[in-house]
Amino acid sequence: MIAANVDTLFIVASCNQDFSVARLERYLVLAREVGVNPVVVLTKADLTDTSDAFAAAARAIDSGLRVEIVNSRDPASVSCLAAWCGKGQTVALLGSSGVGKSTLVNTLRGSDDIATQPIRATDGTGRHTTTGREMHRLKGGGWLLDTPGMRELQLADAATGIAEVFDDILLVAQDCRFSDCAHGREPGCAVQAAISGGTLTSERVDRWRRLSAEDGVDAAFSTKRRR
Repeated sequence: MIAANVDTLFIVASCNQDFSVARLERYLVLAREVGVNPVVVLTKADLTDTSDAFAAAARAIDSGLRVEIVNSRDPASVSCLAAWCGKGQTVALLGSSGVGKSTLVNTLRGSDDIATQPIRATDGTGRHTTTGREMHRLKGGGWLLDTPGMRELQLADAATGIAEVFDDILLVAQDCRFSDCAHGREPGCAVQAAISGGTLTSERVDRWRRLSAEDGVDAAFSTKRRR
């Protein structure tokens, strides 16, 4: 359990070497599974000349995904997020350490009360600044829930979320010759044909396999634990 009664999830990632499509997909699966509106917020745009490339990589996951590029220290830049922060709205932040969540919270609140820490220059990763969940009242009347940076997010019982995030693969898989196709070396595999034809990438298919396998294992463990 991370949060409850959330309207929008700000999935925060930074425009540096810590950016990870696989991590974004994992957060998106969680958001889709629980029916929360996801918005990808790309921070540290002021530190790179290639922020559009990061945004394109995020949008490639889902053509309908809302992606915002911001400089977390600039109120004018962050103002694009106001639409989700109005009265009666609750927003939660998710992201790894060092992506600028605390800085973003300060700017959205119009305050610098929350401590921030620099990232390591060598690999762009950060240390935990926020160590507990905390709610903040925003100027627009909404509430913002800040969460600690996550080193790991495991998924269980997330089959619906995985199906929504990877619906392009599942749509192609319907054309496989065999209904139980494992999408490996089976004859008539539409997924492998799509990879060869360039409409799917092997990297994305591999990430889908890993998440599906993890979901199955964790779901079985959760069921056994509940029993």
